[in-house]
Amino acid sequence: MKFRTITIYKHYFPEFFSKQRQKVKDKIIWTFKLIEEIQHVPESYLKHMEGTDGLFEIRVQSGSDIFRIVCFFDEGKLIVIANCFQKKTQKTPIKEIEKALKIKEAYYEEK
Repeated sequence: MKFRTITIYKHYFPEFFSKQRQKVKDKIIWTFKLIEEIQHVPESYLKHMEGTDGLFEIRVQSGSDIFRIVCFFDEGKLIVIANCFQKKTQKTPIKEIEKALKIKEAYYEEK
């Protein structure tokens, strides 16, 4: 049973995904399935980004590599993937948050 559905908006995620090693791709796919199929997703996999208007981060770790996939909800059960990046510092870069907010705005304007 699915509790939510993940959808990909535009080219941002596919471009990022295509550049990753197979091990990382497998972990991302596994994490997406977990988010769709578990009712209460642990914050270690999906967490609201503090100080943002409805942005969440899907957290993926493969070995020592940490990735963040920024997303937002549409009508509660649909998760829209905005942008992604490899995390290299403690704080999420402001430019990534700004990019995600622009993508979210464009998504709602097109809807």
